[in-house]
Amino acid sequence: MDRLQKVMAEAGIASRRTCEQMIRDGQVKVNGKTVIQLPVLVDPQIDRIVVSGRKLRFESKVYFLLNKPKNVVCTNYDPQGRRRAIDLLKDVRQRVYPVGRLDADSKGLIILTNDGELANQLTHPSFGILKTYVAEIAGSLHGDEIKSLKEGMYFNMGRVSADHIKMLRRGPKQSLVEISLREGRNRQVRRMLARLGHPVRQLTRVRIGGLTLRGLGVGHFRPLTPQEIASLRRSVQAAQKRAEAGKTKPIKAKPQVRKKTTPSTRSGPGSRPADKTAKKRPASKSTRSRPLKKVVKKSSSSGKLRQSRTSAKPRPSRKTRRR
Repeated sequence: MDRLQKVMAEAGIASRRTCEQMIRDGQVKVNGKTVIQLPVLVDPQIDRIVVSGRKLRFESKVYFLLNKPKNVVCTNYDPQGRRRAIDLLKDVRQRVYPVGRLDADSKGLIILTNDGELANQLTHPSFGILKTYVAEIAGSLHGDEIKSLKEGMYFNMGRVSADHIKMLRRGPKQSLVEISLREGRNRQVRRMLARLGHPVRQLTRVRIGGLTLRGLGVGHFRPLTPQEIASLRRSVQAAQKRAEAGKTKPIKAKPQVRKKTTPSTRSGPGSRPADKTAKKRPASKSTRSRPLKKVVKKSSSSGKLRQSRTSAKPRPSRKTRRR
């Protein structure tokens, strides 16, 4: 089930916002009944949708890969009348649109399709499909700058970072660097490198997921094979699993086991409970076998000192002496 305005937009009626207004104006009927309140969920394969008295017909899904040249915009509507990416797709009858944006100054790979669901998955930052660019920059990147690109930077669009960086050619005035991203924000590569003092002179997108520029000249396009389409879907599923696995899970607190304490022999506010976990000190040899202690006694008759050997006995406690 999809939203009605989304189905209408994919069928080429108008943009989603215009389709929403057409629904509120009462120009759309679903299974013979006029609908004016949103949201409306429909199944294009089952429901009969009529827009302004014309039955809605759905086109078959198509997928194309284009090597976009410079000075070509990735939009279906351009008030300035510039050359569009869809203008390069000759003899394509379906209404397709670019997946994501590649600014006019950049060139390289871009996907065009009428599959709205796949297009949203490929462009949404949460899915994180890897896109690789080759940038010709002024100067050369050093270790600390590469670290800054990977750790991330903050712009008005939020925090952005690079997933992988590789120096292809290093020079004092000009270098070639390969950068892989998962976010794909507006002019992200150019902004990050410009902040480090290395403005981009030329930027080319060379890979989207498993798709590459191999065998595709500038300005040329070709349909994607069923294997490539399946590969894109697998990439989306893998990225979704990574995103779900990366979410923080609540940490379960371990149950606290209270230690049983025995009251001290002493009582009062200063008393401390006995700790059973403390290690007992082994009995010393003096406790097991008490040595004989020399006792010197003075004789009453002779006044001489008399020496005898007696066993050292422990001093009796106060209670024993009282008894």
